[in-house]
Amino acid sequence: MSNASNVGASAHSLGEAIERLRGKWAAIAAFGVLLVVLGVAALVFSLVATVATVTLNGVLFLIAGGAEIGIGMHSREWGRFFLWVIGGLIYIAAGVLCIINPIFASVVLTLFLGAGLIAAGVVRAYLAFQLPADHPRGLVFLAAAVTILLGLIIVSHWPLDSVYVLGTLLGVDLLFHGVGWVSFGMGLHSRT
Repeated sequence: MSNASNVGASAHSLGEAIERLRGKWAAIAAFGVLLVVLGVAALVFSLVATVATVTLNGVLFLIAGGAEIGIGMHSREWGRFFLWVIGGLIYIAAGVLCIINPIFASVVLTLFLGAGLIAAGVVRAYLAFQLPADHPRGLVFLAAAVTILLGLIIVSHWPLDSVYVLGTLLGVDLLFHGVGWVSFGMGLHSRT
């Protein structure tokens, strides 16, 4: 009985949440427009967007490295202590590199991104082959092919286009995310 009432309460809560958002449709749509504008700016100024992205990642690496070292200090065993500290120092070194030389760091990160996409696509293709014959595999193979192709494009243009790749990906993400928020806001408005 409690599961059925929880499901009903969840659906009711979602409906109430959407109802409360209807009056804020303009703010939601405006937020989406802002993301679209930022996405277009990131696409136009992809070098600046890449530098900003890498620098922000550097700051996050520094914070993560400090946290790892802090956790290591509380370790009760020397082996774990050194592993935590070494991991933290690697994060800090990566963070310093990203902040001091974001162009060089973007070259390294772009290579890792391209190689990671190729590896992820290969894994997806392998998993598609593992699906039972009666399951649709076409979309999984398509996703694998697109991922591998994107990785190959990034790696084949490496290192020349490295300073633009991360900013371009950020711009595309912001653009599509913004369009989604604009659509959501306009959908709320059309129901009022």
